[in-house]
Amino acid sequence: MRKAILAVFLAFSPMTASAALKVGDKAPDFSAQATLGGKRFTFHLADILKTGPAVVYFYPAAFTKGCSVEAHDFAEAMPRYQALGASVVGISRDNLTTLDKFSVSDCQSKFPVASDADGKIMKSYDASLGFLMPYADRVSYVVGQDGRIAFVHGDLDPDAHVSLTLKAVGALQDRK
Repeated sequence: MRKAILAVFLAFSPMTASAALKVGDKAPDFSAQATLGGKRFTFHLADILKTGPAVVYFYPAAFTKGCSVEAHDFAEAMPRYQALGASVVGISRDNLTTLDKFSVSDCQSKFPVASDADGKIMKSYDASLGFLMPYADRVSYVVGQDGRIAFVHGDLDPDAHVSLTLKAVGALQDRK
């Protein structure tokens, strides 16, 4: 029932996300239980940043229309992120059992999704969906290897998140 209400809200909402973290801010470090291709592990942002920039994207709920579209788009773009040395992680408040399935189907086993069941990561990134506090807003951050926010895009429409984060990751590479 909750996902049905969320789906209706997301379908008809003209809201756009309003992320509080700005370009240049220190990205909050975090560890979370995650899954990739249905295999669980502990994701740690600091470990990923040792190898390159990271796209940290928040989404409201697995298996809702916009979130499935966004996950598919990220999965299809993974070769381009990898060519730029970047990692991607999706974060929602979904439980790991749900994310195990989502990581295989919608994410095509190409990037991890992490569970923020208690909402602490979402809160640290100011990525909650307004009055629907149990859900994350649709916000994408690019975090540079220096641990600073290099790009922020907040919009409930999933369409531009991949293209804009790819462009931002490419701009980081161009600065080297």
